[in-house]
Amino acid sequence: MELLLGIDIGTGSTKGVLVDVTGSVIATETIPHSMDLPRPGWAEVDAENLWWREICQISNALMARMPGGGVLAGMCVSGVGPCLVLCDSDLRPLRPAILYGIDTRAAAEIEALTAELGEANILEQGGTLLSSQAVGPKLEWVRRHEPEVFERAAGWYGSNSYIAAKLTGEYVMDHHTASQCDPLYATREFTWNLPWAQRICGHLPLPRLVWPSDVVGTVTALAAADTGVPAGTPVSAGTVDAYSEAFSVGVRRPGDLMLMYGSTMFLVQIINEYHSDPVLWTTAGVERGTRALAAGTSTAGSLIGWLQTVTGGASFDELMTEAREVPPGSEGLLILPYLAGERTPVFDAQARGVVAGLTLRHGRGHLFRAAYEGISFGIRQILERFGDAHTATRTVAVGGGLRSPIWAQALSDITGRPQLVPEQAIGASYGDALLAAIGTGLVPADTDWARIDREITPDPRHRGLYDDLYATWLELYPATKDQVHRLANQPIV
Repeated sequence: MELLLGIDIGTGSTKGVLVDVTGSVIATETIPHSMDLPRPGWAEVDAENLWWREICQISNALMARMPGGGVLAGMCVSGVGPCLVLCDSDLRPLRPAILYGIDTRAAAEIEALTAELGEANILEQGGTLLSSQAVGPKLEWVRRHEPEVFERAAGWYGSNSYIAAKLTGEYVMDHHTASQCDPLYATREFTWNLPWAQRICGHLPLPRLVWPSDVVGTVTALAAADTGVPAGTPVSAGTVDAYSEAFSVGVRRPGDLMLMYGSTMFLVQIINEYHSDPVLWTTAGVERGTRALAAGTSTAGSLIGWLQTVTGGASFDELMTEAREVPPGSEGLLILPYLAGERTPVFDAQARGVVAGLTLRHGRGHLFRAAYEGISFGIRQILERFGDAHTATRTVAVGGGLRSPIWAQALSDITGRPQLVPEQAIGASYGDALLAAIGTGLVPADTDWARIDREITPDPRHRGLYDDLYATWLELYPATKDQVHRLANQPIV
């Protein structure tokens, strides 16, 4: 029996799955972890002592659960991204990995590079304006603030390409990850933007570009000793975890959209032609020659967890019972869910949460429902921009937030969109296994393991109410922006 190993390095855990060529799951493993927040605006991870160590633990555990007669035919690893891992010539990380858009340290570099290269030129050539999500400004930050690290570096990696290098010794980057390394990549042409890439990377060589399912090499004897994976096993490149998860649930055709309910919300929509929007991320897709639009919020499930803590730490079930007793619209309560700033569409690190319409009548249940509704209003705002590029034909919902009896229904009611919930909810590691199966030729390139379990449909009775509330919600951010920025800049005594 030929089996595939998929592993995903997420923000909160590393997950692995062993799958056969039909998509049947043989075994799974999960290791929880956390990121480091050493300074305000910084988000880091020790790539070697956390990411690589957990890859070794997961792979050893799953190899020990191989059924009799099973043969590992290929593996693939995805990870959080876009990230920046700078390594020396022996593949030793020289500093902690700088994480994706939640790390906002490079604000000055974003401003300087935008002024140098030109906002219109960046949007035209890469499809995406520079933000905290971009890797280019983070490279520039290291060059400016840690020049000794930059000079010692021999290569730069994302989370999955660092693991691919540890497994195979190959220096590669998948096209999708590269397309989030703005402004280093020309998304329209699917290649490095050499003048800009060489300007920012300096002496650092550019990785060889590959597609996520491409086999980039085989497991070395040294990596085999660490991971338990047989030497010579083919390794596919992998990609950023959200895109691998979208691939795992069949979001692969133009108009297909994935909504990921997690600590943050993340959206991926496949488009049929190049399209740029200043508040969206235009990227290469997972499959060869495809493109996608993406967007992400800075809070979602993390806001719910915060509310749970500050309102007394009641159980999730108790809180949902209270919230379900509150009618749609939360009796005139609105929340801007910007407790960690906001990414799409305002891209404002100094944005803050706002509660509007609060009265003595409102209770804990109102706050929870209003939080779900506030998150959903933000998603409606993003989806309206997606629609300018390509009308969504299918919306597939994934993520742990679906266990809330309120959240997904509120989102469908607010946006008017039905949502398909897949049967298999393992996540990106399942997509990794499929990429490995395709890359090794065990299954055709159009193989789709996704099966839909149920559909969440909008309740038309609530549309008028939510349309009115949405119009008011849209006014809250611009109306409070100046005051909130002054509060964000208050010195800490």
